[in-house]
Amino acid sequence: MENQAQKLARVVAFDLDDTLTVSKSRIDGKMADLLTRLLERTDVCIISGGRFEQFEEQVLRHLPTTASARERLHLMPTCGTRYYRWDDGEWRQMYSEDFTPEDKSRVVEALTQSAEELGLWESKTWGDIIEDRGSQITFSALGQSAPVQEKYAWDPDGSKKRRLRERVAGRLADLEVRSGGSTSIDVTRLGIDKAYGMRKLMEHLSLVEDDILFIGDRLEEGGNDYPVKAMGIPCVAVDRWEETADHVSRLLASDAIHDAG
Repeated sequence: MENQAQKLARVVAFDLDDTLTVSKSRIDGKMADLLTRLLERTDVCIISGGRFEQFEEQVLRHLPTTASARERLHLMPTCGTRYYRWDDGEWRQMYSEDFTPEDKSRVVEALTQSAEELGLWESKTWGDIIEDRGSQITFSALGQSAPVQEKYAWDPDGSKKRRLRERVAGRLADLEVRSGGSTSIDVTRLGIDKAYGMRKLMEHLSLVEDDILFIGDRLEEGGNDYPVKAMGIPCVAVDRWEETADHVSRLLASDAIHDAG
């Protein structure tokens, strides 16, 4: 555990891949049950670099929640550049901060050229290497649908992603270039990361940092969850969804969360 919450958490926030689920995979039944039980008691936020459709495929379709529980679920795809709430029977987009067509073109060019120059443009891939997520452009070295074990084996020490991130950032100094998942690089507008998403959540719900408990797998400096820790939100570091499940089980058995019911 990184920082223990000092008061009752009004929102429990989660990263998605390798925190709630195996990367790009459907949520396990045990984790889905625990998340459903948590939503019956308090607000929950999921924030990730993925698109909203990824949230649907991995999590939403597998949660047996009531309408009132869905109203306590806050979804922040593409690192909080989009925000969705359940309203009148459907998921409604509260805001979106998309790239211009011109910015999209130069981001794609910078990602492609940098990967080719570093020898990181792979010939064997599964799905799109570069994906336009509207408010975020994502490079996935092995493609969006690569098998999990292939992804984990591609860059076990993170050195490939670091070199690629540095090369792309040098070309896009006016934009935010971050290491994403196990094989990915994410590009957004400058200053946008998961801390940006958490600040937007705090603004919408009138919260302060200590009102949130964040759980993620990349809280080390340089990780894409680290900005949340750096802004002072209490955090719990995990390596896989089973550790998240254990922590949520302890939360549900404790008095550490604000009961919204």
